[in-house]
Amino acid sequence: MSAAQLHAATAVAPQAGDVLSIENLRVSYGSRFNAVPAVRNATFSVARDEVFGLVGESGSGKSTLSMAILRLLPAQAHCEADRMRLGDTDLMAAGPAALRQLRWTRLSYIPQGSMGVLNPVMRVREQFLDTIADHTQGAQRREIEGRIETVLAGVNLRPAVLDQFPHELSGGMKQRVCIALAILLEPELIIADEPTSALDVVSQRQVLETLSSARRRIGASMIMIGHDMALQAQLADRIGIMFAGRFVEIGPTRAIFEAPRHPYTQRLIGAIPSIRRRQDIGELARRGLEHADGATASAHPDLPLREVSAGHFAAIEL
Repeated sequence: MSAAQLHAATAVAPQAGDVLSIENLRVSYGSRFNAVPAVRNATFSVARDEVFGLVGESGSGKSTLSMAILRLLPAQAHCEADRMRLGDTDLMAAGPAALRQLRWTRLSYIPQGSMGVLNPVMRVREQFLDTIADHTQGAQRREIEGRIETVLAGVNLRPAVLDQFPHELSGGMKQRVCIALAILLEPELIIADEPTSALDVVSQRQVLETLSSARRRIGASMIMIGHDMALQAQLADRIGIMFAGRFVEIGPTRAIFEAPRHPYTQRLIGAIPSIRRRQDIGELARRGLEHADGATASAHPDLPLREVSAGHFAAIEL
């Protein structure tokens, strides 16, 4: 690592008491001799009770980053990190049994599509009981089983849902079942990977309101993954912008929107539809082409994150 990269990594280094702390996470696919990098030297943290928005276009490395945190990368992936800790637990050193116990109890996941979590041949009740049986025992198990209906009510679902199969539920209802499963054991961190991307606009709003209130109720932190900047503006406390496998800007949500510094971030925000601003589509296309070369140059992999204001970092030349 260069001196500049070391300085940048130190500048955004995790702090004591963070729920999640990551330094120089690297993920590639393929063999060691023909590896394709997917995440490059990612360094960031998530504080307690914080919503960290992870934004970038498709293929930028967002989902790979989330799977690396969960330690659920496919066999052909190669993952390294100087540090990756959930509280006081070293995720890189944890074995399969420890990771299995950790998932759902301390670290949970809400996928893009609900059927990535739900078993199509099991009733909803059985899926809750299966999760509880794997991660609890004795009095704790009986106590949690007794509040399944309460958890469902907290995501606006009736108890009758417990006796249904996933295919009998609407898309929004299935996603709310996933939220209920994610908060059932009151984890420290929830990773939500574009949880509303497969839903219509009305269902999206309902699911997001449900997710936000459920997270606050248990006091969990959350990584909200997506490419909808308007959505992140409503939910996130801080935002990390990914481009080509690396962070190009990290900062408080207000700072990112009021003073975006990286060209890629500026273009993402500029693409948000507005009823107050009308722009000709041809003008948008021409402006995009004019700035394409500069944006690509500014996103060079060797350009480190630099602090541009308090807690606000961007990979730009100062």
